[in-house]
Amino acid sequence: MSERSERTTGTAERSERTPGTAQRTVTAAITGLRAQLVDLHRELLRWGLVVWTAGNVSARVPGEQLLVIKPSGVSYDELTPNSMVVCDFDGNLVEGELSPSSDTAAHAYIYREMPEIGGVVHTHSTYASAWAARAEPIPCALTAMADEFGGEIPVGPFALIGNDDIGRGVVATLSGHRSPAVLMRNHGVFAVGRDARTAVQAAVMCEDVARTVHIARQLGEPVPIAQADVDRLHDRYQNVYGQHGIPATDKGVRPR
Repeated sequence: MSERSERTTGTAERSERTPGTAQRTVTAAITGLRAQLVDLHRELLRWGLVVWTAGNVSARVPGEQLLVIKPSGVSYDELTPNSMVVCDFDGNLVEGELSPSSDTAAHAYIYREMPEIGGVVHTHSTYASAWAARAEPIPCALTAMADEFGGEIPVGPFALIGNDDIGRGVVATLSGHRSPAVLMRNHGVFAVGRDARTAVQAAVMCEDVARTVHIARQLGEPVPIAQADVDRLHDRYQNVYGQHGIPATDKGVRPR
């Protein structure tokens, strides 16, 4: 066989192997995300962000137009890696035997429109949802808010469940803010992050500051932090705080 024929044959063989290798990589990623999401849904319970079966966490499959999400109406105690379902970015079920979350269309829209986002969380956590019921942003009156959210936590529009209207509202609202969380009016919290873990972190911190600012209001009007100081605090937290070389998921909740 000539050298040219050998090169051609080798290229063909590599191209035949590539699809199988790529598929194994995707399968491995989905397997890992399914296990991670079980743990992260338990984090929602641990931090008191959900009751019964309300709320969900999803994760983008890296490099694919796919997401992994909790199935609809399944108790958190009954979740297993195999019960997690895979959907495309139109919200269609791709893999799994259970029906996906009723919020899947919203999650899918966020992933389509915000390619930097790798995780989405939705909760009806008590204090943050109380602010959402008032259609009132949470003012930036705490240094922890400046650190994590870079300002107030905004309110998104009212939208009905079942299509991508909620996702549209989330994207439209967060596009003008540094905040990784939004209070959807009369509904609850949607939080995003570079991965599912940082999205959960944003949801946890959102509820924490919602509670603290609410309590502060019982004593009087909270004093907002000056914008210049908010900017400095946020920049320091995102770029200086913590240990150098640690995973990015431990140093902030929103890609910059």
